[in-house]
Amino acid sequence: MTSPHPSRRSAPGWLRIGIPVVLVLVWLTVGSIGGPYFGKVDEVSSNDRSSFLPESADATQVNERLGDFLGSDSIPAVVVVTGDGELSEGDIAEVQTLADDIAAVDGVQADVSPPIPSDDGQSVQIFVPIDAAGEVGPTVEDIRSLVADDLPAGLDGWVTGPAGFTADLVEGFLGIDGLLLAVALIAVFLILVIVYRSPLLPILVLLTSVFALCVALLTVWWLAYAGIVVLNGQVQGILFILVIGAATDYALLYVARFRESIATGMRRWDATTRAWRGSFEPILASGGTVIAGLLCLLLSDLATNRALGPIASIGIAFSMLSALTFLPALLALCGRAAFWPFIPRQPLAMIPDDLTQPVKGLWPRQARFVARHARLVWIACTVVLLAGALGITQLKADGVPTSDLVLGASEARDGQAVLAEHFPAGSGSPVYVIVPQDDLSDTAQVLSASNGVDSVAVASEDSPTGQAAVEIEDGEAVLTPVGPPGTAVPEPTSSHGDVLVIGTLTDPADSVAAEDTVRELRAGLDDALGAGAAIVGGETATDIDTNDTSIRDRTVIIPVILAVILVILMLLLRSILAPVLLILTVILSFATALGVSALVFNEVFGFPGADPAVPLYGFVFLVALGVDYNIFLMSRVREESLVHRTRPGILRGLVATGGVITSAGLVLAATFAALGVIPILFLAQIAFVVAFGVLLDTFIVRSLLVPALSYDIGKAIWWPSGLWRRDGGGDAGAGSNSSSAVPNRAGAPAAEPVSAAPGGVVTPAGSPLPAASDRELVAGDGHGLTREEHRRTLES
Repeated sequence: MTSPHPSRRSAPGWLRIGIPVVLVLVWLTVGSIGGPYFGKVDEVSSNDRSSFLPESADATQVNERLGDFLGSDSIPAVVVVTGDGELSEGDIAEVQTLADDIAAVDGVQADVSPPIPSDDGQSVQIFVPIDAAGEVGPTVEDIRSLVADDLPAGLDGWVTGPAGFTADLVEGFLGIDGLLLAVALIAVFLILVIVYRSPLLPILVLLTSVFALCVALLTVWWLAYAGIVVLNGQVQGILFILVIGAATDYALLYVARFRESIATGMRRWDATTRAWRGSFEPILASGGTVIAGLLCLLLSDLATNRALGPIASIGIAFSMLSALTFLPALLALCGRAAFWPFIPRQPLAMIPDDLTQPVKGLWPRQARFVARHARLVWIACTVVLLAGALGITQLKADGVPTSDLVLGASEARDGQAVLAEHFPAGSGSPVYVIVPQDDLSDTAQVLSASNGVDSVAVASEDSPTGQAAVEIEDGEAVLTPVGPPGTAVPEPTSSHGDVLVIGTLTDPADSVAAEDTVRELRAGLDDALGAGAAIVGGETATDIDTNDTSIRDRTVIIPVILAVILVILMLLLRSILAPVLLILTVILSFATALGVSALVFNEVFGFPGADPAVPLYGFVFLVALGVDYNIFLMSRVREESLVHRTRPGILRGLVATGGVITSAGLVLAATFAALGVIPILFLAQIAFVVAFGVLLDTFIVRSLLVPALSYDIGKAIWWPSGLWRRDGGGDAGAGSNSSSAVPNRAGAPAAEPVSAAPGGVVTPAGSPLPAASDRELVAGDGHGLTREEHRRTLES
């Protein structure tokens, strides 16, 4: 008999061609507009760490007011010059010539200091103020070229200080546009070629990712240009990798559905519509979950973290849009040719309900293994993961010195080491204290009494050097004039009744000892002047405030992300127990990834520590992206469980999604690993944590732990949803047969055994449905019958 629910009338031919062509043209147009913006990111990005602090931070307040006391907004560079021994007058004259040449460099402000000899006479230093509003990196490179060209043989020079480190950091990010993208795309292409054995399909998938990135970058660029978000090299690199990885993952999910449809003999338009309906919900759900997790970063007090939330969310949104519009349009135009030369003609292998029957294929074998040893598998996986998580106690995520941020060669780091041999190590990066002018003496006494402060000065526009040394005599601050005898004593520069006290640190500004000194100064000034009377800033204070804020952020944001994702999973799976267990597996996986990473960082790579933001970023990406795979797996398991009951549904879901989750995991791990080509410590650590964590999720958590745990629990995994209540008289366990009654809406048992065609479509055993009706059986297709009711209708 003719089905009372005949297949939908196919769309007209002009529409089947017109819609894909229009979508492709729209993406090509917008992508071509966004492409050139890759070369313009520097125009709207900044790598100044102080600009990322909250406005309430002491270091931020001091940084904003420095121009009132020093006469200009500048970043100091320190040129240090040494010889074979004690420097002669001729050597110092050569360095003076060098200082004069440096003063003429574009971007250098006028107040370049004369050469200042060290106490041992073996070195001199020059303080060079560089315009903070200009291009610091190119200016420092020009100065370094002059140092290399102008110094005679026997003299060596380095450019260090805050400006030197900034220049090295900028140079480290130079490969982020070309090298990073090239490595990521090549890695993804090779993986896709191996997986699909097709030259065309990987290109179509990569086009999906690249055009999503172009449109996302175009949007982010204009937001940064308008000052709505803060963009730096760190956020830019993560955006690139996240979009390439996520868009490819979503594309692979769609390709898997499209391949299933093509394998059943469906025409390309019918295959496109069926694949789109089957992948729309999991892609939207997984992408929405990632966006929800990323937007939790808006709770951060650090501008760079706060910016990453919306910027990365924009990238994920365009990744979803590209995977659901651009890729379907490309595949609708290419059809089966996209899989050439290995065009799928046979349905994917599916595990039988009777586990005593032989099976073929990797995933059917793994599903049978999970079913036969479910409890042993999930307990063994848990023990192994807990063992790896023990390493988290060795993680040193309390900040790293600025000199260690750049991996490999760093002239600023080398120059800092030379500077510390001949001068106070904190030269060029002093501690700044803004206090009321009446408290100058008390402030100078606190600084002078500290063992970590070598000398004290106060900003003075009357002094040739811009500052006057301060000595304490009879409890009062006395300013020392600079110049020949008889030079007038300078007056401190005052702004709104405040003065700027400058303390030269004895230790390198980015050292733990310097941080301890600044913390002690803050406590001592609060005791001497009253809480809040003095605000302390400078490079060391900026590092302290950044690290403290990062630690506060991860303490607040991580629980919020867990709560948000848990609620989303409950809504998606219509269950409480399953989402709670999934969240626990994600936490365990993250802890293991962080524990193993800590051991590798300390024992293999020898890193000096980790930024406090590394655990936060690692958590955001691993949890949000790990939930992606949970959604891919459990949404399919729930779909299969509605027909076959829970335990067979778990096995069928594992078989159906195993290949695509593995491919997606490899792609995502490869793209994040590509961050390691950028010689920045933070990105290298994020690359390892996320890449290792994704592989752990892919091959252990999602392939073994979650299926085995769910299978052992059985139908209770769906508690308290309706699926838990109506899942027959029990789950079909190992060795059960599909002839067990499967309840329908009316409560009647099935008339005969059923089997599943590719994609989970239910048919009478041995009687596959024609392709025209096949597409009507996809869950959520809009018809009013369940799959079981529809099967019985066709049988009648």
